[in-house]
Amino acid sequence: MNHQTNLIDLGDLSFHHWKEIVGLALKIQEHPSDFYGALTGKILATLFYEPSTRTQMSFQTAMLRLGGQVIGFDNPQNSSVAKGENLKDTITVVSSYADIIAMRHPLEGAAKAAALHANCPVINAGDGGHLHPTQTLTDLTTLSKYKGRLSGLTIGLCGDLKYGRTVHSLIKALCHFPNNEFVLISTEELSVPSYITDLLDAHGCHYQKISALTDAIPELDVLYMTRVQQERFASQEEYLAQKDVYVLDAEKLSGAKKDLCILHPLPRVDEIQIAVDDDPRACYFKQAQCGVYARMALILTMLQRPELCGQPLFSGKESKIHACTNPKCITNQESYLPRHFVENGDLLVCEYCDQRILI
Repeated sequence: MNHQTNLIDLGDLSFHHWKEIVGLALKIQEHPSDFYGALTGKILATLFYEPSTRTQMSFQTAMLRLGGQVIGFDNPQNSSVAKGENLKDTITVVSSYADIIAMRHPLEGAAKAAALHANCPVINAGDGGHLHPTQTLTDLTTLSKYKGRLSGLTIGLCGDLKYGRTVHSLIKALCHFPNNEFVLISTEELSVPSYITDLLDAHGCHYQKISALTDAIPELDVLYMTRVQQERFASQEEYLAQKDVYVLDAEKLSGAKKDLCILHPLPRVDEIQIAVDDDPRACYFKQAQCGVYARMALILTMLQRPELCGQPLFSGKESKIHACTNPKCITNQESYLPRHFVENGDLLVCEYCDQRILI
């Protein structure tokens, strides 16, 4: 079983270490030249099975600024994946070339599956609609810098809360900080999965689900807008029915707090009008910039202090008889993978994708 350093979920790090990494990211942002060359001779492999601009380039920039080098691919069709190579073989080979891997994949649980067979640390750079922990470190860094705190906030999350992996990871993180409240703004079809509301309930966090953005804006300290993701929908018709429901414009912002912080993981399509970019409350381009420093801090931490997140990949049991019912779970494509579940009453929870299965 793999016990080396990996970051699949932000929960692989302790709450204390989140704050350490965010603090280091802010220090790097203030004094970047102090860290140039810190990882000379190290190699990062970026394996992006899905399109990406900011996440991929910010990982590459982070490693280059630290003095390391980068290998990898940004299109699986340009790799042996196009010839039918499975994830295990790709990861086994690439992890023998690199010191650390950052991987994005369209299937949920893929990063954990990769870590199972890697000979170097693996960072989850987004697995389907599941998790995106390095975006969350970026978001925590941005809020620390531009709001000055991570607690006592009223956070509105708007748009695609069902498939939005950035939303899932951010809620999981912010519910650990005291006195945060959440306003979940979406259509019923795109509301957060039950495992996220279960988590909010378990932490005793106050939250409300509403469908109107204008009703929520006046009370918010943070507004986290998200793109309705065409690639996550089964049909074009389903996507078109949802894509234009929430659009942030100057009129909606007229009732917002003067110190509101508007975030968006990007890319933006049309859910934030271009005119909003000139509003001083718009922080999403600053947020993208913070992503470089957050990833520099994470890579440094993982390679220089590997004991911080050397957690076992699985805590439950392998099952030979049960299968995950999530069609987007990596175990339903890579059939050789051991299927691990945690028992929760009369439910089994898939340890790759968090899908709940009634026994």
